[in-house]
Amino acid sequence: MSVQDEIHQLVKETRVVLFMKGSRMAPQCGFSARAVDILDEYLDDYRTVDVLADPRVREAVKEFSAWPTIPQLYVDAKFVGGSDIIHEMTKSGELSEVLGMPRIDMIEPKITLTKSAEGAFIRFWEAEGDTEEPVVRLTLSSNWEPLLDLDQERDGDLVLDMGELDLVMTRSTARRADGVKIDYIERGGHIGFKVDVPKKPPMVGQLSVEDLQRWIEEGKPHLLVDVRSPEERATAKLESAVAFADVADDLEQLDRDKTIVFMCHHGMRSAQAANHMLAKGFRDVHNLQGGIDAWSLHIDPDLPRY
Repeated sequence: MSVQDEIHQLVKETRVVLFMKGSRMAPQCGFSARAVDILDEYLDDYRTVDVLADPRVREAVKEFSAWPTIPQLYVDAKFVGGSDIIHEMTKSGELSEVLGMPRIDMIEPKITLTKSAEGAFIRFWEAEGDTEEPVVRLTLSSNWEPLLDLDQERDGDLVLDMGELDLVMTRSTARRADGVKIDYIERGGHIGFKVDVPKKPPMVGQLSVEDLQRWIEEGKPHLLVDVRSPEERATAKLESAVAFADVADDLEQLDRDKTIVFMCHHGMRSAQAANHMLAKGFRDVHNLQGGIDAWSLHIDPDLPRY
């Protein structure tokens, strides 16, 4: 199956697909991060494909859509556009129509700001020479990493009155921020803000073929699951991998802390399987970047490519 065929099959079988740099949990460019933030305002579940995992996918999807840049959004097997187009469709209301979903209602998160953190923000704000009430921006990116900054309120922000200062955030951050605690630590040689994000979920790890080779050589315990078809496995396979069909009934019974690596041809089908297992409660799940094709290119050139 060619990369073009895989893309065609994916957009047909999955209603909403975003081809991007990085993953939903860890975008690797600002445009991809903005696209994820927008989609998160409408959908709890959609598929992302990391084009950085395989340069061939990155080029193939541009040819497939006749669109030169990444990210690219597909809905119902139709190409919608890139980051700028998605943003404009949000403002016009067209994106809601295309997705068939209204924006998810924004619920005000409960956030704890310690007196130590509040005092530090005020000191830093006054050091900047500002005389108005301090405004602090909280950002939780798509990979749930927190960022704090002195800022101003922007259109569409949620504003929380924290007493001596206002805490502002985007809608996408607000959806992730419930239960966040912001503290400022000055002890034991550590100085700085500490942000606890209790809702941060486990995430699928992106495992390189070099790291998998090292795991195998060092004997690191793991289960390598190949989700490709029997025909593909007959063409090329890794001896340490087990076919998904052979272990599908047993996976549910495994310890939720077991290390599992999923692999396919280029890393797209295996990413879907890995996310499925993560949703089942497994906590140490990985996707083999670039799939068996990357193994052929970088580890074992004698392994047939197809």
